[in-house]
Amino acid sequence: MENALLVGLSREATLERHMAVIANNLANVNTNGFKGDQTLFEEYLNSNAHEDNFLAPDRRVSYVQDRGTFHDFSQGSAERTSNPLDVAINGSAFLVVQAAGGERYTRDGGMHMNSTGQLVTASGEAVLGTGGPIVFQPTDHDITISQDGTITVLEGASRTDSIRGKLRLVNFTDMQKLSKEANNLYSAGAGINAQPDTKSTVQQGFVEKSNINSVVEMSRMIEINRSYTNIANMLAATHDLHKSAIEKLADVPA
Repeated sequence: MENALLVGLSREATLERHMAVIANNLANVNTNGFKGDQTLFEEYLNSNAHEDNFLAPDRRVSYVQDRGTFHDFSQGSAERTSNPLDVAINGSAFLVVQAAGGERYTRDGGMHMNSTGQLVTASGEAVLGTGGPIVFQPTDHDITISQDGTITVLEGASRTDSIRGKLRLVNFTDMQKLSKEANNLYSAGAGINAQPDTKSTVQQGFVEKSNINSVVEMSRMIEINRSYTNIANMLAATHDLHKSAIEKLADVPA
């Protein structure tokens, strides 16, 4: 196959991957605590010609190779909800939740109390404190969450604060090794340990919004569409050129 076709096909494959990542970012523009992904591409040069009957070695051809994706963990804006159980994390920490597959991590601080009084995420996973799940009593009211994650309440007619737990905030040495899962959760692979985070703080009554800029993502999507169209036109022109060459060669007398 001609080099022009190979180069064009390699670029179309990476553009398709880039479009899928952008589409997922845009789909989660309103997901609390969502962190966008970005694509990584690199140049791939093919080896020189192996035959020894050329006057000079072939020039190396430059292709595009899909290297992978990386997470953008930049801070999203905080939005007031006035729900006393909601928290926005200021810093790079994660909340720890108990999911079906074990401990998982999230930046989504939209929380509520389930029917048994347990503090859970929007999708129902139990939010873990430093001492385990956080459970409220039926008579608890005036819930306060301090900046370090300590949760206090007034119980019944009491005027004395009672502590119900402290949000477990963790961080990772290499956050790029975290894997995204359903329900806006992250999992840590083997050998990746969560470390207590003492620098980050939480803000009660707020949630962190997605860090996706919809205008920027839409602009990228338009650029990809244009690039894909240009490459498709180039491949069509190359095909027509080959077709014309074959037809002319067929007319050459034997």
